[in-house]
Amino acid sequence: MKAFVTGATGHIGFAVASAFARAGHETFGLARSPEKARLLEAAEVVPVAGTMEEPEGWRLAAERCSVLVHCAVEYSERSWDLHRATLGALRDAARDRSGRVLLATSGVWVYGETGDVAADETSPLDPPTHVAPRPAVDAAVLSWNGGGLRTIVIRPGCVYGGGGSLTASWFESAEKDGAARVVGDGANRWAMVHRDDLADLYVRAAESGLGGEVINATDRSRATVSECAAAASLAAGAEGRLEHVPVEQAVAAMGPFATCLALSQHVDSWKAVHRLGWTPRHGGFVDAAPRLFAAWKAARAAS
Repeated sequence: MKAFVTGATGHIGFAVASAFARAGHETFGLARSPEKARLLEAAEVVPVAGTMEEPEGWRLAAERCSVLVHCAVEYSERSWDLHRATLGALRDAARDRSGRVLLATSGVWVYGETGDVAADETSPLDPPTHVAPRPAVDAAVLSWNGGGLRTIVIRPGCVYGGGGSLTASWFESAEKDGAARVVGDGANRWAMVHRDDLADLYVRAAESGLGGEVINATDRSRATVSECAAAASLAAGAEGRLEHVPVEQAVAAMGPFATCLALSQHVDSWKAVHRLGWTPRHGGFVDAAPRLFAAWKAARAAS
């Protein structure tokens, strides 16, 4: 197959593009700059110069591919508009052509607070404000399934590994301030997944023949946020010290995003395991924290 990946130089997208390339698929990745393009070439991914804002620049490359993967994220006030527009451009690139699959990246935060009750793909959605538009976008993607186009929405947990994503803040605050910073009391649990396990799931989904499906992507780890952050603090040389920031204070500083960090979730990935044969190979953040800290430092130095 030929695969086209937006956000191919980002935290998730680079792992996904690399996984498609390792699986033997000719892979094309969207890159904003020559430096980013060289990063893709080193991973045996063909760079396509362009941005989400200008789909005409990459539409031809996308039209030549049977797998279209949207991993790009724009962190600005226009993020949702760009998200919708890019998915629409990918849909149009696949229009009137059979044997295409569109994989759209969502996230487990749409389930809201679940506590210790496991949510699956059939569970009702209760998204916090920060991701309130996402269910409608996911529903639109699923509605496009049919007529030669398979659409799949993948909902990852909090992604760790490599540069760290959300977990990077624990390493950064521990190294800089002597304590890993946690929003809330830390008794909550995040649904998590290593980015390489997640990337493997994207490839399996593309190769599967499934369509019109939502697929959760989480591992089986159930450590609390405080346990994870303490492991990060130890790895960073801060002796396990934590700084707890009240949710209200975090919201004042970070906006509605902070409420997502305080969610406690248990999200089941039975469908991925049993329908795609997916088995996460990474056991969780806590035991791997020293190695993950080293990876975070290396990624920061290379950026």
